[in-house]
Amino acid sequence: MVEPLGLNKLWSFTRRLEIPLAHVRGATFDPGMRDEPKGWRGPGLGLPGKLVGTYHADGKKQFWNISGYDRAVVVTLDSAERFDRLVITVDNPNEVADAINGARGAL
Repeated sequence: MVEPLGLNKLWSFTRRLEIPLAHVRGATFDPGMRDEPKGWRGPGLGLPGKLVGTYHADGKKQFWNISGYDRAVVVTLDSAERFDRLVITVDNPNEVADAINGARGAL
């Protein structure tokens, strides 16, 4: 589950995303997302270092909730979900990515 906090809910037009673990393909800690093409935004907010909402790039739909890239985790989802991937800022990116991948591997 991903739940934007504070004004991020308003800016992203998203209260909560609930993704079944079976639809998660994997997760990585990737501060290099700074250099990835973001595509066009709609709906959402886009400021330097702050991206919140839905972004469309290369025919893919992505949910971004980033406040800086130094703690970015990318969660790749299968085609059953409305987003191809989630790009989120978390407190402990290595631990979160390992926990997602470990839980996914236990299925």
